[in-house]
Amino acid sequence: MTTTSRVPAQQPREPWEPALSVRQVLDLERVRAGRPEVVAGAHRLDRPVRWVHVAEAADVGVMLSGGEMVLTTGVLLAGDEDRQGEYIRSLDRAEAAAVVLGLGRAFPAPPDVMRRAAERCGLPLVVLHRPFPFAELTEEVQSRLLRRKFAAVSLSEAVRTELTGLITAGAPVQRLLDEVARHAGCPVVVTNLAHRVLATAGERAAVDDVLRDWERIARQAGAASADGWIRAELSCRGERWGRLVLCGYRGERAAGRLLADRAAEALVLHRMLVGDGSRGVGSPGTRDAWDSWEEQCARSLLTDLVTGAVPARQLLPRARAAGLPVNRRVFVPLVVREREPARPARVLRRLGLPGIAARLADEHVAVLLSLAPDQDARALTAHFATRLRAEPDVAHTVVAAADARADWTEVPAGLREAQHVADAVADSATALDLPPVVRLRDIHLRGLVRLLRDDPHVQSFAERELDGLLRGPDQDLLPVLRTYLATGRNKSRTAQLHHVSRPALYRRLEAIQGLLGVDLDDFEQAASVHIALLAHDAQQG
Repeated sequence: MTTTSRVPAQQPREPWEPALSVRQVLDLERVRAGRPEVVAGAHRLDRPVRWVHVAEAADVGVMLSGGEMVLTTGVLLAGDEDRQGEYIRSLDRAEAAAVVLGLGRAFPAPPDVMRRAAERCGLPLVVLHRPFPFAELTEEVQSRLLRRKFAAVSLSEAVRTELTGLITAGAPVQRLLDEVARHAGCPVVVTNLAHRVLATAGERAAVDDVLRDWERIARQAGAASADGWIRAELSCRGERWGRLVLCGYRGERAAGRLLADRAAEALVLHRMLVGDGSRGVGSPGTRDAWDSWEEQCARSLLTDLVTGAVPARQLLPRARAAGLPVNRRVFVPLVVREREPARPARVLRRLGLPGIAARLADEHVAVLLSLAPDQDARALTAHFATRLRAEPDVAHTVVAAADARADWTEVPAGLREAQHVADAVADSATALDLPPVVRLRDIHLRGLVRLLRDDPHVQSFAERELDGLLRGPDQDLLPVLRTYLATGRNKSRTAQLHHVSRPALYRRLEAIQGLLGVDLDDFEQAASVHIALLAHDAQQG
């Protein structure tokens, strides 16, 4: 049998239909006993064989539906070259997978007319040099196809049952995708229609390999020539909104297509019933549920950047696949204290600023802008903050920023700096006086204390300085002290903020001084208490 380099198989007519390739059939032990030789169409040996058909009729083409391997001795074609050529052409029109000719009395050698016609049509023509019972080949192939079909259907039902059970249990999307990746044994990627990656599953290293050049290979994955790349469309009520891709699936293609289809059904059902799995039941077909997937992708990326769980350079493929421009860009790390995590992302879209945003923890939303080197990073950051603060119910939102980074590997440090700044001004009595964009230089002593809050010496100092007040009977005195020090020991302002009279405030300040054993009119003692209180608040936060 002649050998050729492997080319990807064409898809069967139906996604659920199992198939063997021509090459696989010819490699069966029973077939090799007949000494098969490929005399034409060797470049098409990976065509799928859906069925084996034994036929001696000259017009067998009209009886085929496509994908059949036709077995014949050619007894009705001998001596008629016109009929031999037309026989091959009719099989090609019927989209037969291959024709196997048993050499014998009718054709002791491969007929040149049939060989030339098959080569022109690209139809594999195989001759058997030894007598071979066609019934054995038919039985072997049919039984293998039936076993494959049964295994594929069983897998399909098992996966459907498992994924449906996860959905009804309220599992998040990532849990579903992890199960699909486990069954598939390859990375799984979910994208929108623009090939932007929204979710991934599978072994981390394998996923990173897939994402490294995602935009190029994603478009190739849609072609019939993509070996091992199987995709399923995600659609609801006639509207396509994404794709699921099995990247490099190594099992039977029919099983892979079934697995992809079951996974796509589960994702559509999940979207309709529970959205992102974290916000309760969503409205069927709404954009909010799909946006939450984009947020999950951004959250995973930003969390890995902030925590340093993955080296920044290894996260570049994920950032690029998520739609963030990364080549020759300047990155501006921001952290916003915001109760509604979707709001910063909406403002980014409205302003047309390239970037990603997602909640990190509590009320922290990380934002990473990706700007061209010639753009004014500070002006655009201030514009973003102004527009965000103009949103309803966010007038006092804190937007913390680090300086722009031209090197991607410096982005994690920038995000941590912005998070530190946001933490330092949290619940600050002076928050109303902060600039639209708060930076490290704006937080002064408060920022330093927060950086040192986990130091045992600082913790011990705070406990020692505030001990009398913290263990005192009147816990309402601590907020009074906090306001008094934050306003620069302004008694009038402190009394106003706490809605008490001046004499009442004086009595409280006297009580505080008595419990702490300090004189708050003395600058050094007041500063010491202020630092201790900042450390205490930072530790509590």
